Amino acid sequence: MISKKTLITRDTFDKLILPIYNPASFVPVKGKGSRIWDQEGKEYIDFSGGIAVTSLGHCHPLLNKTLKNQSKILWHVSNIFTNEPALKLAKKLVASSFASRVFFANSGAEANEAAFKLARYYSNKIYNTKKNRIISFHNSFHGRTLFTVSVGGQSKYSDNFGPKPLGIIHAVFNDINTVKNIINHNTCAIVVELIQGEGGIIPATIDFIQELRELCNQYNALLIFDEIQTGVGRTGKLFSYEHYGVTPDILTLAKSLGGGFPISAMLTTNEVASIITPGIHGTTYGGNPLACAVAESVIDIVNTKKVLSGVTRKSMRIISELNIINNRFKFFTEIRGQGLLIGIVLKPSISYKINKILNFSFLEGVIFLTAGNNVIRLAPSLVIKECDIIEGMKRFYHALEKCLL
Repeated sequence: MISKKTLITRDTFDKLILPIYNPASFVPVKGKGSRIWDQEGKEYIDFSGGIAVTSLGHCHPLLNKTLKNQSKILWHVSNIFTNEPALKLAKKLVASSFASRVFFANSGAEANEAAFKLARYYSNKIYNTKKNRIISFHNSFHGRTLFTVSVGGQSKYSDNFGPKPLGIIHAVFNDINTVKNIINHNTCAIVVELIQGEGGIIPATIDFIQELRELCNQYNALLIFDEIQTGVGRTGKLFSYEHYGVTPDILTLAKSLGGGFPISAMLTTNEVASIITPGIHGTTYGGNPLACAVAESVIDIVNTKKVLSGVTRKSMRIISELNIINNRFKFFTEIRGQGLLIGIVLKPSISYKINKILNFSFLEGVIFLTAGNNVIRLAPSLVIKECDIIEGMKRFYHALEKCLL
């Protein structure tokens, strides 16, 4: 616990930080595994995973060791050089995916920005300048830059920042007919999340994704999978697209890739990359040696049968516990998602209490997220211990009890 003399509280945030966020009243100061502690020494079981980021929990010993070792060798060299950690990470991502080429950046928004720019640039060079339309989906989320937030299908994030980029149109997720009604030969790309995260933890159907691939082939459009939230083991496969039997042209990763260290990646094929020349895009910190070294260790740990099969097993245990809880309270209409990206859909009669449920959960010492107005989201560590699952669900039960009072 921090000394009272040095305590920096939530009130300090209100005085100093731009009020873009509305953080919880407690301030975490320490983390280990799937547990964190606040300034008062109170312990919490973390089912939020830093919004699907801390894929190996807090302060994983191997990641600590990797970061410490790399920090003694090379921190940063800029993109006028390459570096060994970036090359080693790229080699492993290519070896384990459909891709032949990798671009590193720092956030999911940057990876998606690069993907959307690449799609338009490719179509401009290979076809013509009119082939620039991007199809996305209502309730999707692809980042906070002006381009990515416009491609995202939630106007509440893009309104009042206009004028918005042109050539973006939205279809209905999991409804292939709405895509067929708007796709044409001026479409350069379709971008889709395999599970809509911020939109409510809604998985894409296999038929829908396969038909998107067919439409892209028919209209010479690129298929972009946004796996910012689903990639790197989150769904029980290293990449979620492996569940669908469909290969994209471009794939974006972030969140779990660095296990908490900021890094993202855009993966693509040699064909799409063939039009790239030096200088058309870039980022100062992309491919940073520290970030790439940590991410390589994440891939080494996650891309194993033990961890990936464990994701499926842990998911089943959590869902089993949630069903037991729901048998008591009857608060949930559905539990959906895949692997360790789980959405608890609240009944309309209880959904207005979603923030109260989260606050009661905090008081009981367990941390969840929301996804939309009626979904509680779980995105815990991929290696969360069974004892933490059991204790966390027990605390959640007690939080829901308080909602009945």
